[in-house]
Amino acid sequence: MMFSSSFGQTYFISLFGAELRAEFNLSHGDVGLMYSVATFASGMSLIWLGRKIDHVDLRVYSLATCAGMIVATLFIALTPAGGFLFLAFYLLRLTGQGLLSHIAVTSMARYFDRNRGKAISIAAMGLPVGEAFLPIIVVTLIATLGWRSTWHIATIFIVVVLVPATLLLLRDHKVRHDAWAAATVKAQAASDDGCGQRHWQLREVVRDTRFWFGAAAALAPGFVMTGFFFHQVHLADAKGWSLPWLATTFFGFALSVVATSTFTGPMVDRYRASQLLPFYLPPLGVAMLILMFFDHPGSALGYMVAAGMTVGAGHTLVISIWAEVYGTANLGAIRSLVQALMVAISALSPFVFGELFDIGVTIETVAGACLIYIVAATVVLRVAFRGVPNPRI
Repeated sequence: MMFSSSFGQTYFISLFGAELRAEFNLSHGDVGLMYSVATFASGMSLIWLGRKIDHVDLRVYSLATCAGMIVATLFIALTPAGGFLFLAFYLLRLTGQGLLSHIAVTSMARYFDRNRGKAISIAAMGLPVGEAFLPIIVVTLIATLGWRSTWHIATIFIVVVLVPATLLLLRDHKVRHDAWAAATVKAQAASDDGCGQRHWQLREVVRDTRFWFGAAAALAPGFVMTGFFFHQVHLADAKGWSLPWLATTFFGFALSVVATSTFTGPMVDRYRASQLLPFYLPPLGVAMLILMFFDHPGSALGYMVAAGMTVGAGHTLVISIWAEVYGTANLGAIRSLVQALMVAISALSPFVFGELFDIGVTIETVAGACLIYIVAATVVLRVAFRGVPNPRI
């Protein structure tokens, strides 16, 4: 699921930018505007669709999302005119970046208790694997077969690989779900008696100050990295880096994400997410410091590796903290709200960064502003989740 979410991720869709502009005679601004609005709309839809994972059988929910992804990839492959790209982007962002990744991390966090961190970190590896290898594959396919055929191949992958894998891996899901449901009822009864973990309703969560502090901090990597990734050509020009070299450093980013995610999972199981969460943003702060003070081509790799550490840790920590503090009965609703906020802010940052660059604000100044946000968010996290009780009793 996480690997296949790549088909709706910014890094994947952006690989088709030149072909889409040429095919439909669109400007950078035209494509960017449609993409941003579609991303925002998909985030708003995710608030309702994402919470359905709490009430719909995971097998049905997963297969329905796969069907939606098939429709999305076919739709963009067959798009007859530029005006239809908005709908294509919306479907890809909703089913790919939104629902497939939502299913992956929510199901891991819900059905694994003792080894929740390990389970999430293993599932999360699918995305950096895609980031490491798919750009090379896609560029080759576009050059040899064309952009439309490349999307057809993505459709075939979902039908031939993802759907059968989903059926196979969820074949014993009823047994797993019944065991989780029984444990949840028991835990809720214990909570009503004054002990055990309570499973919060979404309306209770949104009234908890800690949630909004945690969400504001969790949005930082998405806002910062989407902005810089979207404007990576400008970043390369401003720093004097070659674009092929900057693209190559994405492999270092992906390796950093995998390594950090792998390390963070067992740490969450041992120390709890609430204790580790304040430490996940500082590497992104280091990445901003590198952008502020260094221009050497080697610093691009350092920037990517440092940023990847935060992204990799966040894959495990952010979902784990919601399960740890608020329980798992309504985890889908909680996570979908956070994901919708992340999608919305990731739609905003390319525009904000672009406007700042257009008026002459430098890369270094923007990185400095992002560093202030990261420092403030780190302080907030340390205060907000201090003293969270251990739910494993």
